[in-house]
Amino acid sequence: MTRDDVRAYYEGMGEREWARLANERDGALEFAVNRCVITAYLPPRARVLDIGGGPGRYSLWLAGQGHRVVLADLSPALLAIARARVAEADAGGGVEEIVEADARDLARWPDGSFDAALSMGPFYHLTDPADRDRAAAELARVVRPAGPVFVALMPRYAFLRRTLANAGERHHLAQPGFLEGVLEEGVFHNDRPGAFTGGYGFRPEEIAPFFARHGFATLTLVASEGIAPDLQGELAELAASDPATYQAALDVVLRTAGDPSILGLSNHLLYVGRKVGGGGNDGGA
Repeated sequence: MTRDDVRAYYEGMGEREWARLANERDGALEFAVNRCVITAYLPPRARVLDIGGGPGRYSLWLAGQGHRVVLADLSPALLAIARARVAEADAGGGVEEIVEADARDLARWPDGSFDAALSMGPFYHLTDPADRDRAAAELARVVRPAGPVFVALMPRYAFLRRTLANAGERHHLAQPGFLEGVLEEGVFHNDRPGAFTGGYGFRPEEIAPFFARHGFATLTLVASEGIAPDLQGELAELAASDPATYQAALDVVLRTAGDPSILGLSNHLLYVGRKVGGGGNDGGA
């Protein structure tokens, strides 16, 4: 997927991308788990780069927690939504800047500009190994020594799961080269108009070594939907009918989110690393 392809895909998403992380049957569990993990490792009152932050869900949440945030994304349409949401929330003081930028080129910011960084989507689309290397190297450059980074990733099996789940995409399984492309190369191509395509999936065991090559020590790797990627509707019903039991269920999801046995079957993964160099508290989840 080229830069223009990624931009075009998200330009068509509009408000759906803003709404996804609040949808109790889709992204709300992912958002809840990720917030808990980020909170555990993020230093207080940090200056944070939210690269690929789209319409600003994470940026607004971070600003509300007392952090200073720079929001950057490839999509002008999503950035326009972010500006409107920031204005509605009166969060302008916490969100320092909203700008168009590519995760592979953060040259507008000097070395060590940020205490921490989020990259909650760009790595989904970096099918070229050189692009993944550039994006990781740029994260390492703009974050200060000992600063944490939070990177959303997709495991390879997530692409097979979505293919099986979508009647209009199941034909890919019989196409020559499709399975090999996903399982051996991690690259997902989809000919369904308007659907997600040009995706890259990691093998969980490759993630820590990849980021280590770019100067990060791994702090944790979690499944963002934990043990419940296919139970989000049931959790939403539980939240409405029995909030106390729902909280207990969410605690179980969080407690088991780092279990290596479930990482490959998650819809999304969250990598947390610390830039090597300098002191600092690693935190804990």
